Amino acid sequence: MNADTIIATRESRLALWQAEHVRDALTARFGLRVELLGMTTRGDQILDRSLSKVGGKGLFVKELETALEEGRAHLAVHSLKDVPMDLPEGFVLAAVWEREDPRDAFVSNRYASLAELPQGAVVGTSSLRRVAQLLAQRPDLRIEPLRGNLDTRLRKLDEGGYDAIVLAAAGLKRLGLASRVRGCFEIDSMIPAAGQGALGIEVRADAQALRATLAQTSHAPTLLATAAERAVSRGLGGSCSVPLAAHGVWQGSVLQLHTALGDAEAPTRPLLRASVAAPVADEAAALALGAEAVARLTAAGARDYLHT
Repeated sequence: MNADTIIATRESRLALWQAEHVRDALTARFGLRVELLGMTTRGDQILDRSLSKVGGKGLFVKELETALEEGRAHLAVHSLKDVPMDLPEGFVLAAVWEREDPRDAFVSNRYASLAELPQGAVVGTSSLRRVAQLLAQRPDLRIEPLRGNLDTRLRKLDEGGYDAIVLAAAGLKRLGLASRVRGCFEIDSMIPAAGQGALGIEVRADAQALRATLAQTSHAPTLLATAAERAVSRGLGGSCSVPLAAHGVWQGSVLQLHTALGDAEAPTRPLLRASVAAPVADEAAALALGAEAVARLTAAGARDYLHT
């Protein structure tokens, strides 16, 4: 490849959009010649089982990290919510880009909202976080697994397998599919996943010059909010096998961090919730706020929900 910088990316339509978005921005701002290296990950290949049963979100990033390690690519672009809370040794997040809409979207061809669904309606999602919060509002629903990329999930809905599905609003909007959204859940009724709607750029830790360049592209409010959110997940062993939600909302210089934890083994068990707020001006303060939320959830009985 005749390029200054090569981006490793998954080959789904959304992943390619995200990588192209980063490519175009780096070219415009720094004059870099950037090319893409499309790859298929294990997470893309295994569609008949939930992520929590086959290795978690890391399945979407491992092959990309291998390309970085071997020098076939210089950076990888991820949906931040898919990035494990602790990266392997030798890798770092060099930048976090400004969020799209972080909310979850209600998508249905027949019903306008969750409230309109009939008793026992079938809702598709493979996110334990979404399952716990959906059942907290509508314990009568039948939640069925839904894997695959965005287009695959929409096709399964259109084929009649579900009365409704729940997807991240950000992906739909980025691909020009906002018309499929019947409505977005308010944050307090469906708290998003840590990092939802944000893009994370991963590089090798020893790529000092590239790290310095990419650091200039970070969006500070998103970087700090997601640092607090990811600290909650890290503190509670957060992965796709834990129904954990964490989302930060700015009120001036104060970050309000909203969290919820469900029980993966008893999805109708009442959610544990904790909200904390403090002025946040740097990453240390963001991490401290995340730690405070973890302490609140732990005091409320989180360890009993985690089965560790």
